[in-house]
Amino acid sequence: MDGTTGALQKALAAMFPDGVAARAKLVALGHSHSWISRRCREDGPWRRPIPGVILLTNATPTRHQLLKIALTHAGPDAMLTGVQAARLYGVRRLPPEKRAHTLIPHRSKVATWGFAIVERTIHLPEPVEIDGLPVAPLARVLIDAARRMDELQSVRAMIHDAVQRGLCTPEELRDELAQASTIGSALPRIVVGALQDGVDSAVEQWLENVLERSGLPRPTRKAELRTPNGEVVGVAEVWWPKAGVAMQIRYDEVSLEPDEAPEIPALVAAGLIVVQVSPARLRDQPLVVIQDLRAAHRHARQRPPPELSSTPAAPAA
Repeated sequence: MDGTTGALQKALAAMFPDGVAARAKLVALGHSHSWISRRCREDGPWRRPIPGVILLTNATPTRHQLLKIALTHAGPDAMLTGVQAARLYGVRRLPPEKRAHTLIPHRSKVATWGFAIVERTIHLPEPVEIDGLPVAPLARVLIDAARRMDELQSVRAMIHDAVQRGLCTPEELRDELAQASTIGSALPRIVVGALQDGVDSAVEQWLENVLERSGLPRPTRKAELRTPNGEVVGVAEVWWPKAGVAMQIRYDEVSLEPDEAPEIPALVAAGLIVVQVSPARLRDQPLVVIQDLRAAHRHARQRPPPELSSTPAAPAA
């Protein structure tokens, strides 16, 4: 490396610390198009990942550089949104996503190119800076991500992770949905609506997902079980009376609020089959829970159902 080349690299590194530059800016600095193209040849020191955007290295771009490339392509008023932006905020339960989703003013004419998704919007929010990158507010980020997802379970997991950990509030999500495009909004409206109405806690969402996917008959929820002589067996979170199968959630084993979870005595009665699960297992191993429930029902068909009656359980004090 000669002195001139070294000085050039230092100057460009100072001007473009992320190692990503718009071709137009390099031209404005006095570098010709032909000179830039030569440096982007296969054996050259630079790369051109997207037309008009130059990576000032021939190494594999980092995740940060890929986001910067997408932003540079989208233009000076662009900001990140969607799954990659949610990851920058620290949201953990996210689907795999290699593309970078950006928002730009509605008047802009930039189009999507490869991994760089560009969405024009008339509701362009004020960005937040994270790791030197402009990012949409988290509520907008989550709704934009959810609108491009096709599994209710994935939308629930993402939104509940953000809400349960205090990164975002249901009110912020509701306000964002009110002005969001209706395209792709069905799933986030289901999840945010449940949060808004207070119908479903995170555990309720995970449990409902398991019941929906199990293929089993619709059960009774929160049933107090009694023997023929009136003795209370306990409360089943889920109860299949014809099969004599119950599910009990062990909040005292793994809980969203371990210090506040009451101890729950095990359900025990002659002939009763009980599947016990923790909230963590519902969240992380739903397919295993479904297999356990199906196995319990197969076993139940091999014996007469227990003599148990049920009534709706009284709400917790």
